[in-house]
Amino acid sequence: MDFIGANILSVSQFERADIERVFDVADAMTPYARREKVTRVLEGAILGNMFMEPSTRTRLSFGAAFNLLGGTVRETVGITASAMAKGESLYDTARVLSGYSDVICMRHPQAGSVAEFAAASRVPVVNGGDGANEHPTQALLDLYTIRKELAAQTRTLDDFRIAMIGDLKHGRTVHSLCKLLCLFGKVRVVLVSPPELAMPEAVVEKLHAAGHRVTVTDQLETSIADVNIVYSTRIQEERFASQAEANLYRGRFRLNREIFTRFAQPNTVIMHPLPRDSRAEANELDTDLNEHPSLAIFRQTDNGLLVRMALFALLLGVEGKVHQYAHEVRWHSRRNPVLP
Repeated sequence: MDFIGANILSVSQFERADIERVFDVADAMTPYARREKVTRVLEGAILGNMFMEPSTRTRLSFGAAFNLLGGTVRETVGITASAMAKGESLYDTARVLSGYSDVICMRHPQAGSVAEFAAASRVPVVNGGDGANEHPTQALLDLYTIRKELAAQTRTLDDFRIAMIGDLKHGRTVHSLCKLLCLFGKVRVVLVSPPELAMPEAVVEKLHAAGHRVTVTDQLETSIADVNIVYSTRIQEERFASQAEANLYRGRFRLNREIFTRFAQPNTVIMHPLPRDSRAEANELDTDLNEHPSLAIFRQTDNGLLVRMALFALLLGVEGKVHQYAHEVRWHSRRNPVLP
């Protein structure tokens, strides 16, 4: 894959060598993400953040990643805050915004919308999530996290077991992650959901075609007993026809310290793309696990900075120049980093 000037719209664009390239560059970003050094390699460059759906981590992570490379961020948040509320097309919006930006990150509620936007853009576009379709940078940071967590267990991406739990029908993060797993070998995937919220058959077929062993079940406890990774997801209530329909499934698969201790191995890694729904009626990943060493959700978010910094560096062709524009941190920062 030629990264310079490319759009990042789907994990289907990536070969295994491309992923390894991104991860190598992400590793090199660690001192900047940890505020041990500062680089100004993207000084003068502008990121246009277009988020037409609510977002905290993805939007701020993209912005922080660009800032940490020395660039500037301009944002539009919500369709009502954009000219789309007046009927402007994705084509016109892309043509205009790409004149103001060097790279654009976009989230939109409709599947395929970011690709439509990118077709009209004059600069690279990164998909920050398009409806229930894909979330490629989340899948990359998830896979990067899995690789780092498995390394502590002397395992690799070619030999591990993962349970994905929750709303697998609407969860774009698990759709993209499963597609990336198809590039690796000897992965056992356990899909845990109500039958009505099962993983799309097309995604399951891809896993089978890659030679992976796939188990589909609605039983939580037995599914986490012999896996290396537990990947929990929330009920995507915004994708349902009504709140009442979403409420039928909220709270169905709750992972808490008691269940984890009884059924999972002590070193099983707990992941979640966030946000987790901590309201009492949902609570799919209990806060009583917050201090558990197996909980990796905040290591995930820190890893998101590394991966998104790597993608910006690769798309703008500066991955080999980051250290040339570096200097020491000049301010006092007493941080408690999650990054190892």
